[in-house]
Amino acid sequence: MPSTSREDGPRDDASHDDAAAPTSSPMGSVDKALLALQELSAAGADGIALHDLAQRLGLNKTSLHRTLAALRFRGFADQDPASGSYVLGPAATALATSYHADENLPRLMQNALTALCALTDELVHLGVLSGAEILYLDKVEPARPVRVWSAVGRRQPAATTGLGRAILSRRTVDPASLAWFAGDRLPADRLAGILAAARADGYATETEENEVGISCLAVPLLRDGAAIAAVSITAPSDRMTPARRTALAATVARELPALLPAGVSLPAELG
Repeated sequence: MPSTSREDGPRDDASHDDAAAPTSSPMGSVDKALLALQELSAAGADGIALHDLAQRLGLNKTSLHRTLAALRFRGFADQDPASGSYVLGPAATALATSYHADENLPRLMQNALTALCALTDELVHLGVLSGAEILYLDKVEPARPVRVWSAVGRRQPAATTGLGRAILSRRTVDPASLAWFAGDRLPADRLAGILAAARADGYATETEENEVGISCLAVPLLRDGAAIAAVSITAPSDRMTPARRTALAATVARELPALLPAGVSLPAELG
């Protein structure tokens, strides 16, 4: 009688492999290298000696030395010639830079933008500084019969937008650069005051400076203390009262940190 055929060999279906998280690393040598990278990152610029690193990881020094040699070969680790301590290499920092690059931010921030839109019931934008302008990378808007117009890819002067002011408030801007950003849109000394207030508050505001009847509140996204982007909440001016701004800033401070990608934070002044 004919029999029903069945596959007894290994299946190549990734969806089955990902059904349950493994309880231990499936590849010890890779795990060892990743653990070493984590410790090197925590050690910072001073680095860490081989003996200390082996103790922290509970690994044999000879085996760990081979792992570090492989990391050095690919540029993920380096060794100080004077002290012998190991530090992160340029390849590791390049990965972090690529991870937070402008083109990757919309994907990393999608959950945060969606949640913030749902919490505030207002239009939410993600933007980055591009020259003297803000480039809008992404937006999430609530379902309303009448909506605030905006578009991904749009550019606006940084000096007159909440997004631009939020980012500039966390950067060192010399007088010449300040005048360049201000241009003929507003006096440079006024922009300086706006940025100082934004830095003190942890957020920036804009009231009808780009569109009549529209205002916004924006918060910078920080990496190692420097602003890499900003998130804004945009609404009709009649809804953006001083009390509402205070409430929105509190909502951002309370809800957004847990939704941010690794390595990104909000200003401590925000709350």
